[in-house]
Amino acid sequence: MARGRGKRDTPEDEVDLIIAEWHDERPDVDAASIGVFGRVSRLLPLQRAAAAHLHREHGLSVAAFDVLASLRRSGSPFRKTVGELAASSLLTSSAVTLRLDNLERDGLVRRVRTGGDRRQVFAELTEDGLRRIDAIFDEHIALERRLLRQLDPTEQAELSRLLRKLSFSVRAEAPDDDLEREDDRRIR
Repeated sequence: MARGRGKRDTPEDEVDLIIAEWHDERPDVDAASIGVFGRVSRLLPLQRAAAAHLHREHGLSVAAFDVLASLRRSGSPFRKTVGELAASSLLTSSAVTLRLDNLERDGLVRRVRTGGDRRQVFAELTEDGLRRIDAIFDEHIALERRLLRQLDPTEQAELSRLLRKLSFSVRAEAPDDDLEREDDRRIR
């Protein structure tokens, strides 16, 4: 696949081919950024497919797992507002509401009003929801560890640090309205 690229510690992939083809056709343009974004864009669907398979074994979608996990990690009483769920999952409020409707129908969450402000609605894990997320969480983490097995702990920490740094610079360039439209397309 490579065209005289020298020694590497990992085999070349399809992204290397894309970069090499751009180098051949447009040597005046440094297309190295494709190495990062090409791989990131290919990794997420692969990770989501592996997670979806695991979640389906437990009767959950990836979307349902994400909401249940967000509520679970909030601590007892395992509740958040729609706005808090949207912020913690990077989804729009309408996307969260759709997910909550499905989870409520399945008996995994309930909507509750507390305190003096009856307008504020919380989503809260039911006992079944708590059992379900606790049953799957260890398996989910084990899956993620298997997916990362080619990286030692130091490499994993460095990759996480670099991706965090990159996410700030990318977020600064992405208009919020485009993010919301992308989110709305994903849930349909």
